[in-house]
Amino acid sequence: MKKILITGGAGFIGSHVVRLFLAKYPNYEIVNLDKLTYAGNLENLKDVENNPNYRFVKGDIVDEGFVNELFNSNQFDGVVHLAAESHVDRSISNPTEFIKTNVMGTINLLNAARSSWGDDFDNKVFYHISTDEVYGSLGKEGFFVEETPYDPRSPYSSSKASSDHLVRAYFHTYGMPVKISNCSNNYGSHQFPEKLIPLMINNIQHNKPLPVYGEGLNIRDWLWVEDHARAIDVIYHSGELGETYNIGGNNEWTNIDLVKLLCKTMDNKLGRNEGESEKLITYVTDRAGHDMRYAIDASKIKRELGWEPSITFEEGLDNTVGWYLKNSDWLNNVTSGDYQNYYKKQYQD
Repeated sequence: MKKILITGGAGFIGSHVVRLFLAKYPNYEIVNLDKLTYAGNLENLKDVENNPNYRFVKGDIVDEGFVNELFNSNQFDGVVHLAAESHVDRSISNPTEFIKTNVMGTINLLNAARSSWGDDFDNKVFYHISTDEVYGSLGKEGFFVEETPYDPRSPYSSSKASSDHLVRAYFHTYGMPVKISNCSNNYGSHQFPEKLIPLMINNIQHNKPLPVYGEGLNIRDWLWVEDHARAIDVIYHSGELGETYNIGGNNEWTNIDLVKLLCKTMDNKLGRNEGESEKLITYVTDRAGHDMRYAIDASKIKRELGWEPSITFEEGLDNTVGWYLKNSDWLNNVTSGDYQNYYKKQYQD
């Protein structure tokens, strides 16, 4: 039985990865390490919490002693490292927190894995998940490829770029069995409503203003989170050590066009007159250092590992909106902070 540590497994992307690994690999023991900050929510995994090959551990990757003890008391065969501070706006307000978690947390995990594994790296994997934001900003043409030079523009993307460099350094310096992927914007169920799509869904539902930065012309490539989880699975099991894989949705939208599509979808599902929700759009002062365009060339992972997106954006968005409307209790809990009570009930009573 392989024992896999998934960091940040109670978060948005992490919970989908945990669920996929548990379903697909019943002979694996999955250990989910999460600090349970505002974006980490054990309700995301209520359907698998009693799985016999699943275990949750509450802890902070910034705590070096805790991380070392966790590795010393477990013989992990692999690490899927998703734990990170990930919201650009928060990084602008508090960059130090992002450096602590994304840089120091990553090096703590690398050191603990290296110490635990010693010189025996056979069948071991340290897989680090990163973002396309490390590449900077694109003009109207071109795509990010795995060899695109790094040019991060925010404290968040700078912290992720730093952690990427550290992971590669451990591969070249110590021979650590590492893999890296850089993904585009994710969307789907269980995403904390500070991010664009769940924020807009929540605000439309409650007739609140829909804040759009600048003129809404910034462009992002959108990736359905379940497709991302599938990509993580195939990279972990089949990707080459030392390699980087870009994961994208081949799916570019300006922010304003995306918000308008959401308004149309929500009007239809809520039985509102067409165009009613668009009246809620409110243009606000642009974010500092706001990158104009991200776009991923995901041809490498398709060519070498056979992965590609499974659904269109319209299908994925309809699926996502439907999930949030059916799970209003989940949304209300995470926005009110009541989700913290779930942890206390399950693990502290």
